[in-house]
Amino acid sequence: MEVHQLRYFCAVVESGNFTRAAEATRISQPSLSQQIHKLEDELGAKLFDRLPRSARLTQFGKAFLPKAQAILRQIGEARIEIREMASVESGEVVLGAIPTVAPYLLPHMLSSFARQHPSVSVSVVEEITPTLLERLHQGTIDLALLALPVLGDELIASELMQECLFAVLPEKHPLASRRSIVLDEMRAEPFLLLKEGHCFRDNALLACRQSRINPKVVFESGQFATILAMVSAGMGVSVVPQMAVCDTRGCRFVLIADKRSRRRIGVVRLKYRYPTRAQMALLEHLQHNATTKAS
Repeated sequence: MEVHQLRYFCAVVESGNFTRAAEATRISQPSLSQQIHKLEDELGAKLFDRLPRSARLTQFGKAFLPKAQAILRQIGEARIEIREMASVESGEVVLGAIPTVAPYLLPHMLSSFARQHPSVSVSVVEEITPTLLERLHQGTIDLALLALPVLGDELIASELMQECLFAVLPEKHPLASRRSIVLDEMRAEPFLLLKEGHCFRDNALLACRQSRINPKVVFESGQFATILAMVSAGMGVSVVPQMAVCDTRGCRFVLIADKRSRRRIGVVRLKYRYPTRAQMALLEHLQHNATTKAS
């Protein structure tokens, strides 16, 4: 069994057919097919059902996949660890970030990191929390910037900051001129929230539950910008984190004074993965530059 055979096997799984897998691994399709056949012969089992335009894992392939992925991950980590021991700080870091943090926190942080660490390349993947955690376990991202807490003994979380929550009200709303309010004062209002899957939706609903209110959700979106436009049009009220507060026509942002209405932001990594110097440099930079907002 050869390492490249495992890579080709995983490539077929990810691509869904042999043609795309060959393109992704930059070899000819006949060569890739031959290597998969050799792997199947050595294992003594058929790994794929070969359909006209796709390749589907057999029960043996499904059982073999996590083992192949683990081997490739361990080889990759061993290679990184040896390179790290023999080299200076350099390389690439893939940072995952949730959409309610990435556009507000990352631009100035990554630009200053690039100036201080020109030999480290950072790429960003913007996804919702469940997808980021899945990709973290798959090894396709190195660090995840998201809202805390997250569950899992295999995860290491480093808190970066805390921030207040703000009510978003139409500018002519009776509460819009206030400096602060409590969520109970919004009990009867129609709420506009992010869709399920966005962790800030969970933050907002948790804050409501802690204030013993059950918000009437009349509109859901995947973007704060859409929600703010709807609030401006008088369609309801919403809740946003402090970093999303901005000058928006037709909207007023009012501090929510409930003591537990806060959001914690942190960076998460896998406990069993060896952190590279580049990854630790980025983590330390984020920790140093994030502002902890006291209550």
